[in-house]
Amino acid sequence: MSQSLSKLHLHLIFRVKNKSVHIKPQDSPDFFAYIGSIIKANGSIPIVINGPGDHIHILCVMSKNISLAKLVEEIKHHSSRWIKTRGLHYQNFAWQGGYDGFSVSPSIHDQVKRYIQNQLEHHRKKTFTEELVEFLVKHNIEYNEQYLWTD
Repeated sequence: MSQSLSKLHLHLIFRVKNKSVHIKPQDSPDFFAYIGSIIKANGSIPIVINGPGDHIHILCVMSKNISLAKLVEEIKHHSSRWIKTRGLHYQNFAWQGGYDGFSVSPSIHDQVKRYIQNQLEHHRKKTFTEELVEFLVKHNIEYNEQYLWTD
């Protein structure tokens, strides 16, 4: 084959490092739009971005020309710099050191999209910790709880 083709749907999750510097609801739309522009600039396609303030979920189609680690690095680096320009509340903003990335089958794409769109409602019933552990178990990802919450 003379060309490389792929369509990798990806569900990313990462949280804010400092719990006292959450993303304010009034800043979320612009922030998520900016993150979408970072994803596009890296040759990927943002589908939906949402979160309750202490973490975000991203559903995107990842470019075949970038690694997962590099895409996350670009998102975190540029979005951190951008949000710090939005006022004193964000002067100590930073993302956690790690991330969680899950492949998404086309058969559940719409389900994952709805899940991300309904994050605020979802987190009225479940904490981020409960959500993350549920994802890790569901995707058979081995983890050491001691390292889940370090930065």
